[in-house]
Amino acid sequence: MEQRIGNLNVSRETFERLSMYVELLKKWNPKINLVSRSTLDDIWTRHIVDSAQMFKLADPKTLKWVDLGSGGGFPGLVLAIISKELAPQTQFTLVESDQRKCAFLRTVARETGAKITVIAQRIEGVDPQNADILSARALSDLPMLLQYAKLHLAKTGHCLFPKGQRWEKEVNMARDSWHFKYEAFNSETNAEAVILKVNEIIHV
Repeated sequence: MEQRIGNLNVSRETFERLSMYVELLKKWNPKINLVSRSTLDDIWTRHIVDSAQMFKLADPKTLKWVDLGSGGGFPGLVLAIISKELAPQTQFTLVESDQRKCAFLRTVARETGAKITVIAQRIEGVDPQNADILSARALSDLPMLLQYAKLHLAKTGHCLFPKGQRWEKEVNMARDSWHFKYEAFNSETNAEAVILKVNEIIHV
């Protein structure tokens, strides 16, 4: 029987894996502060659905998805769990410099069977990843994210960056130093937020 995660249909098994993830996050959060305590009561909307909505914006043929500054696993680990069922060819690499958060990510992956590689380094120190898709949530402003994309995105790849109500200001800031194409998709979970799909990034 199918379950809905926002606008995405997933199997009962995938829903159970996501539920397992949520329980592990609640268990670990008091020790290493993976998410703000104020969001724990609304964790499915604020973190799971908010991450899962990015799946439909990805090319279904994606082979390499790299998530930067993964923290507690949003969006990268949520998407890896969903992709186990819906896009099994996609390999996920999660980059996170905090060793304790890396231990959490690896624990969830082991318990849920999600296929991920965790790189425990600062983003600037990681070898170029040549990603088909690059994602990052609540990591930095758009100009800095484009700098990371220059390092880690394949020439034909694109970025998916959730952004809040200041997103247009960030786009204008980024245009001072970068040429790029983008589309803005309305967020399912926040009327003022969007997901920016960015490609053809060139430093000027």
